[in-house]
Amino acid sequence: MTAEAGEAYAGLDRYECRKKLIADLDAAGYLVKIDDHAHAVGHCQRCNTVVEPLVSKQWFVRMQPLATPAMEVVRAGRTEFVPERFTKTYMNWLENIRDWCISRQIWWGHRIPAWYCQDCGQTIVSRQDPTSCPHCGGAIEQDPDVLDTWFSSALWPFSTMGWPDQTKELARYYPTSVLVTGYDIIFFWVARMMFTGIEFMHEVPFRHVFIHGLVRDSQGRKMSKSLGNGIDPLEVIEKNGADTLRFTLVTGNTPGNDMRFYWERVESSRNFANKIWNASRFVLMNLEDFDPETPCGELTLSDRWILSRYAQTVSGVTENMEQFELGEAARMLYDFIWGEFCDWYIELAKARLYNKEGATGRHTAQYVLAYILERTMRLLHPFMPFISEEIREHLPHEAGSIVRSAWPQAEPDRIDEIAETQMGAVMETIKAVRNMRAEMNVPLGRKGEVILQPATDELAAVLAENMPFIKTMATAEPVEIIPAGAAKPENSVSRVISGIEVYLPLKGLIDVEKEVARMNKELLALENELIRIDGKLANAGFIAKAPAAVLEQQKARRAEVTDKMTAIRGQIEYFLT
Repeated sequence: MTAEAGEAYAGLDRYECRKKLIADLDAAGYLVKIDDHAHAVGHCQRCNTVVEPLVSKQWFVRMQPLATPAMEVVRAGRTEFVPERFTKTYMNWLENIRDWCISRQIWWGHRIPAWYCQDCGQTIVSRQDPTSCPHCGGAIEQDPDVLDTWFSSALWPFSTMGWPDQTKELARYYPTSVLVTGYDIIFFWVARMMFTGIEFMHEVPFRHVFIHGLVRDSQGRKMSKSLGNGIDPLEVIEKNGADTLRFTLVTGNTPGNDMRFYWERVESSRNFANKIWNASRFVLMNLEDFDPETPCGELTLSDRWILSRYAQTVSGVTENMEQFELGEAARMLYDFIWGEFCDWYIELAKARLYNKEGATGRHTAQYVLAYILERTMRLLHPFMPFISEEIREHLPHEAGSIVRSAWPQAEPDRIDEIAETQMGAVMETIKAVRNMRAEMNVPLGRKGEVILQPATDELAAVLAENMPFIKTMATAEPVEIIPAGAAKPENSVSRVISGIEVYLPLKGLIDVEKEVARMNKELLALENELIRIDGKLANAGFIAKAPAAVLEQQKARRAEVTDKMTAIRGQIEYFLT
């Protein structure tokens, strides 16, 4: 208790003081009764200690003169928020601004630049540390308080680059292009950097403010010590790598919205990193005799296709990053690297790499592989800096770190719609054969006949030109192309894709009787499972007690089982007719 409590109570602990005060009132005959009253009691969020209000002298910053220009620059568009809806949050804070208490009674921080004369009582505020009172020459003592952490943080855009000195770094990097931060500190940090930058530098500190959401747990709860649901990023990095964590957070992000943290996404990003690493190792192993100075030979359809897809990817990734759609940019990179470069082009290039088409064909494949991989690592670098840097170091490239290299430029001349259409037909054909083989449970290594019936002579020529790829990647032998008007093959399953009817003759490929018996057995198991699920969903007690997530899982599983049963019945009907 302070001296204002009176001589009898000054210096006592608050709880001890309360007991003594009640005892004194009772002893003096002033205590009428004691009742319990329910009321709000403030507690410290960290240690849960009861917080007692205490009137004291503090240092304040008058905010209205600072808030007005900070609002004007945003209204004028000199600083923009992404997403734009957070402009309203920013403006609401500043329109209802109150003076800011900047003094804090904590151990760590910038000391308040104020001193008090021990003789005349004057307060001295100075840029330089004074040694005595300028008024009377008496001894002085500095204020023991420190500045609010956010006051110090508000100086960050320019204090980190030598301010108040006019350094080269300050001239080059102030104002900066983009500030990336969370929506929970728009007022605490963003607004305060804005008005300090305008006040001291006479310019806004950044042109764009990119707002991201919070990372929550898989149930959508905010991570906290009390819930015990926090994820230590260092543990994730130790187990899966920093690139994996970065890519996980980027791919789950949409501007301004919270994201849920799922370990399955971490595993997916780790698998992506492994895919990149293994594919790059394969490419590098096949570049040992590669001379990048030797001109590239004639490009094949697959070369023109991957170069076109790369050009489209550069444009898409660049556009999305410029619009701060980082999640979409990362998704496009994922689809290109895994779904097109690794799964298709590398497989298509293997025949030439293994020298089956001569030295010229091998060199062209090497050239395109090195060209695409090196530039793709530059695109990937903002998302996965470590793996992209390491891989690029082993590829032919300009001197210097990847972080100092130029961002890949869009190459509209590389976009080849014809190559994409033709290659798309080849890929769809291969996928159709693979899907039919999987549906018919054809053993993976068993080659089978495939019959292709293209709608046009042009498609027929494209398929014929790429027949080696179709045979290898679809495990097909022989492959026959029949004219559009020819009779349909008997005892075959078929798919129609991109103007091509693809037939998979079943004779000699599978044992129909065994396959029907297997499907009937699977159908019976699914029917029994459906009965169990329907029993649960018809049980009022289960419906009342089961969590909503469990009910949704049961409904989703029921839909999945029903779809499987429909597909199997269709296959059985096909075999028996």
